[in-house]
Amino acid sequence: MPAASLTRQFADALTAYSAANNTALEKAEYCLLDFFASCYATQDFPWIRQVQQVARANSATPTGGAAIIGTPYRVSTQDAAFANAVAGHSLVRDDMHLGSVSHLGVVVIPAALALAAECPVTGRQFLEAIICGYEAGGRLGAMLMDVETAKVMRPTGLIGAFAAAATTAKLAGLDPERTAHALGFAANYITGLNEWASWGSDDMYFHPGIAVRNGLTAMQLAAQGATAADGALDGRAGLFAAMNKAIPEPANLPFSSGEEILRVFFKQVPACNYAQTAAQAARRLKETHAPDAAGITSVTVRVPHAAAHYPGCDYAGPFNSILQARMSIHFNVASALIHGDFHDSHYRDFGSKQVAALAAKITVEIDDALTAAYPGKQGAAVMVSTSEGAGYDAGLEAVIAAATTEINERYLDAAGSVIGPAAAASLQQAVMSLAASADINALAQLPEPVPQS
Repeated sequence: MPAASLTRQFADALTAYSAANNTALEKAEYCLLDFFASCYATQDFPWIRQVQQVARANSATPTGGAAIIGTPYRVSTQDAAFANAVAGHSLVRDDMHLGSVSHLGVVVIPAALALAAECPVTGRQFLEAIICGYEAGGRLGAMLMDVETAKVMRPTGLIGAFAAAATTAKLAGLDPERTAHALGFAANYITGLNEWASWGSDDMYFHPGIAVRNGLTAMQLAAQGATAADGALDGRAGLFAAMNKAIPEPANLPFSSGEEILRVFFKQVPACNYAQTAAQAARRLKETHAPDAAGITSVTVRVPHAAAHYPGCDYAGPFNSILQARMSIHFNVASALIHGDFHDSHYRDFGSKQVAALAAKITVEIDDALTAAYPGKQGAAVMVSTSEGAGYDAGLEAVIAAATTEINERYLDAAGSVIGPAAAASLQQAVMSLAASADINALAQLPEPVPQS
């Protein structure tokens, strides 16, 4: 008998999955809470209003439908997932999976939330579907992504539809056959180029929105009986062939080494993943040595090869958009050396002359030891020289993940400002008790925003 196709092997593993303990379930709850925190924190950005208007124009409905987070509006499943994915991605603080270089939560969770509005499930079923989405996206992304690919293709856009299709196929209870077709269709629906990094334009924000819409459609087609090519991933004209990639032997199949969601980390900094550790090292240097920013003559930042070569990261300015600031290692290090924290107001003030002046003095270098340790560890080192002849340095072997206490705090702060403290606390309780919930009605409905004075 010939070996089963890669889509079939993925489908078999995903449909058979059942969480063996609470560790992955609890991690999925925190992923959901952190996603809500990002959505509520981004409601005032102009592209959020744009995407909400597009969704409402497409399918606004007075009853039924799925909720757009942070608004009183209900729209179709596709439009809600689209709008919520964009909102979750717009702070650039969404959770990170290093192996796939992807933000999996912003395609997995909006898909699950939107479908759950019309597909009653238990809290455990909901969380297991989320775990499967992270698993599918993480495993496929790790097989496909390398530095050269990421220079051109946006990783989250590349594997996002696949992750969303896996999530919704699991949530809808599709059998292995139809799940394989959903994944096969999703393999056709890749999206997202990295040219935006050269322009500071808005393209990146919409990548997960398009991906989640495509993934939902892939699942719905399969559910109706449409069939996708069995070799959509590993066939002679499949995704791996189209990208000139060899399939690893043995293939990195779902759940072959535990759940990928457990390898996801939560960002401390509202910025690109590759700027995280350098910014954290700069803050440590600021706390330890307190150099006067005006007296700094040069800064050297040492990072892994992947960080130096990701679009927008090795960029010293000028900073003409908030996205350029969030992506730039130079901006993140300069801001941390000046302010000593990662408050989002510093990125909103992307035109700061003080930050720009220091960013221009920063040089990014590739460190061989840090490159060898990546992606198992994502380290960075910062070295500062001053006009007085002093030299200071600080380094980290790996990125510092945000702790669960920090996730709870920033969720309550962001959600409380939009839906009010009481509703925010109630939603938090609903999220953190999902594993034992008989239904997820509180999530499907979502509280409406309080009037702003």
